[in-house]
Amino acid sequence: MSLSPAELRHQRPKRTFIGYRVSEVDEIMTHATSAFETVWRDRADLEDRVHELETSLGELRDTEHAMRDALVTAQRTADELRAAAGRDAELIVREAEARAREIIHKTYAEREQVRREVERLRADERQFRTRLRTLLGTTLQTVRDHEEMIAEPAGELTAAG
Repeated sequence: MSLSPAELRHQRPKRTFIGYRVSEVDEIMTHATSAFETVWRDRADLEDRVHELETSLGELRDTEHAMRDALVTAQRTADELRAAAGRDAELIVREAEARAREIIHKTYAEREQVRREVERLRADERQFRTRLRTLLGTTLQTVRDHEEMIAEPAGELTAAG
């Protein structure tokens, strides 16, 4: 039979002429000792369990700190990568814009060169047409002169005859 502390407090052995009955006191002491041993073992078991839980809690806190550090490191790395990607993108855009300006300037220069070449070819064409007209005019004049020269002797022959 197990006694609670309240029951033990109210347990009173019967008095005898000399004092209390030894058998009842021994029985109360046996029950109290048994209850105390049970409480003592339970307390020791609970202390062991508390120690286990504190150890587990410490490990969990260490894991939490490690995870928090890993998360902070990952966030920092992500921020650095994002910033580096932004800088790289900005550099690529600037290089592309510079290349585009270079291509535009080169295109304008080529267009100007083609325009000058077209003007030169038109001038050459005008000069060629002028020379051709002159040549044709001179050739036509030569043919007329030759026809006149040929026609004069025939006219002299007809007038003489």
